[in-house]
Amino acid sequence: MPLLVVGVLGVLLAAGVWMSRNPNREALPSPLIGKAAPAFELPVLHEAGRLFGTKDLRGAPYILNVWGSWCPACRDEHPVLTRFAETKRVRVVGFNWNDEHADALRWLEEFGNPYWIVVADREGKAAIDWGIYGAPETFLVDGKGIVRWKYVGPLTDEVIARQLMPKLAGIESQP
Repeated sequence: MPLLVVGVLGVLLAAGVWMSRNPNREALPSPLIGKAAPAFELPVLHEAGRLFGTKDLRGAPYILNVWGSWCPACRDEHPVLTRFAETKRVRVVGFNWNDEHADALRWLEEFGNPYWIVVADREGKAAIDWGIYGAPETFLVDGKGIVRWKYVGPLTDEVIARQLMPKLAGIESQP
């Protein structure tokens, strides 16, 4: 009997170690996948008085990348996101979350602006509808406005190659 208990504990330990290899293991699955992207209309970071939202994004797929100047992981992600955005394969929309206007502008000036457009959700109200609970987070939305993919944490070249690009190719192959 003691040998059986030790064996079961060993199997459970091995399973836990194997499952912990997933760097995104703490991410909650998004209930938005396969559903319409939540509507928003937010101020454009670089254009005072201009509002921009989901209705302006219809017709072509886009990436919505949640970031903030206060976010250390966003700095790690930024060069990867910049390289991806430079391919111009899909529009990359910056979703600046819970940030001061001047801080966000300064951050983009320092690190570069890979975004097609940047909207600012200073109070975080639109973020609630998207189910955002941290930064960075990234969504892929198709041209019909349906959320097709979500990633929590900083994008890496591997995540883009193994997860994002296949999802994007699938969207592009749809009529």
